[in-house]
Amino acid sequence: MRNIKLVLEYDGSNYHGWQKQPNLPTIQGTIEDTLAQLTKTQIQIIGAGRTDTGVHAEGQVANFHTDSQMPVVAFQKGLNATLPRDIVVCSATEVSAEFHSRFSAISRRYRYTILSREYPTALSRQTSYFFPAAIDVPRSNQLCQILVGKHDFSSFQKTGSDRINPICEIYEICCWKDTSNIYFEIEADSFLRGMVRAIVGTILKWTMNDDAEAHLHRILEAKDRAVAGTSVPAHGLSLIRVRYNNA
Repeated sequence: MRNIKLVLEYDGSNYHGWQKQPNLPTIQGTIEDTLAQLTKTQIQIIGAGRTDTGVHAEGQVANFHTDSQMPVVAFQKGLNATLPRDIVVCSATEVSAEFHSRFSAISRRYRYTILSREYPTALSRQTSYFFPAAIDVPRSNQLCQILVGKHDFSSFQKTGSDRINPICEIYEICCWKDTSNIYFEIEADSFLRGMVRAIVGTILKWTMNDDAEAHLHRILEAKDRAVAGTSVPAHGLSLIRVRYNNA
């Protein structure tokens, strides 16, 4: 069996997340249906990150096993010719049998995009969160640094999540401004469900408070989702990179 690695870009607006669900459009389900058309066999594809409903990707990684002798480039071209226009295969490569897009990953990096101006946008409304209030970027960066390192991030986990271990290690988190957009980027070894959106929402809530650092420490220590800020909407979030030991 050959092991094929894909790097994917998609607009998640019309999908109920990555993971396949009965009677609902998902990224995984759509790609698997298209692979079945190309190979005439049922193939299961594994994603590096299970992005939620409405979340996008610029650098999602996936892999699948197949006994098809189709050239690798034909997988990329065939998928791109058949998939909906909001899902694109950026690259396709054959990798070792041991490669697993999810379990071989050493980190994932997400970006959250905020449109920070007085009026909304007609062009990027599905990929950025309109937030007309002022955002103090240097202050936001100060708060971000409190979260770097290994912590129990239960306070930032979506209620109802079935993950048992809430410990994650954030390697880097930063905030910067480019014209009218403000970006938050977070890279970690793993993420709890809804974690990035809860972190961004919490920082936006506390940025203007003088005792924000103390509040953020208390939120971490509480291990209780109810004490953190409201999550920002899903459509501003994108999975931009997945890192592996050899790349």
